[in-house]
Amino acid sequence: MASEISFAGIFAISATAACFAEFCTLPLDTAKVRLQLQKRAGSLEGAGVSKYRGLLGTVATIAKEEGLLALWKGIIPGLHRQCIYGGLRIGLYEPIKTFFVGSYYVGDVSLFSKVLAALITVRLQAEGKAGTPRRYDGAFDAYYMIVKQEGLAALWTGIVPNIARNAIINAAELASYDHLKEIILKLPGFTDSVLTHLLAGLGAGFFAVSIGSPVDLVKSRMMGDSVYRNTFDCFLRIFKCEGPLAFYKGFLPSFFRLGSWNVIMFLTLEQVSTAPTLGLRR
Repeated sequence: MASEISFAGIFAISATAACFAEFCTLPLDTAKVRLQLQKRAGSLEGAGVSKYRGLLGTVATIAKEEGLLALWKGIIPGLHRQCIYGGLRIGLYEPIKTFFVGSYYVGDVSLFSKVLAALITVRLQAEGKAGTPRRYDGAFDAYYMIVKQEGLAALWTGIVPNIARNAIINAAELASYDHLKEIILKLPGFTDSVLTHLLAGLGAGFFAVSIGSPVDLVKSRMMGDSVYRNTFDCFLRIFKCEGPLAFYKGFLPSFFRLGSWNVIMFLTLEQVSTAPTLGLRR
């Protein structure tokens, strides 16, 4: 059964699911990043009235002041990223997991093997987001202008926290979804249905946000401001100026974003895929 779908097919299905989830949830990510950067500005500039309040309030403010389409600014580079990154990280998960346990292994794979497989899929493709498109006339113009003005290396600004965030969140998402689905399917009355996928997707989103919030905040701060010397400097400044709980500020907006992303992505993946090799069907 492992050969029923080629890697190219798995990649295409994974990339499609990731792109669809990205399109549906980008407004929440836009609002989440605005809230994260606002907290940075507030801590540096002193007390004042916050422009953005809450996830939905931020969405409404952006739509009112900048227009509804502003919530989807960055969608083209976002889809570029998800097409490659999403396709690879999801598509490579099962082959790497199989490599660890062997192609003839029968039974439940350990959580450690799942986490290790998910971590390695991110290490196989180091990528970073390219710029903020509102400064440019489209994604390709952004790529061109960044290289022209700041050099080729600028396209990988924030790559260290990006890789750290992606590796951690990828491990939390894929391994927890796989593991939670196994557990849910063993419960009386549960089958490989939409409800099972929904619950496992929400659980994956919760674990991903719980584990990845600190590195996600550091990544957003570093990509939004060049004041930090490096990842460690950014981490220390946030810890010193705002306290340890600052790393979990905006937890609910992050969960709404990542939880909904995981639900949409995994539901789409499950619906369009019939391949047991994805590790998503039992």
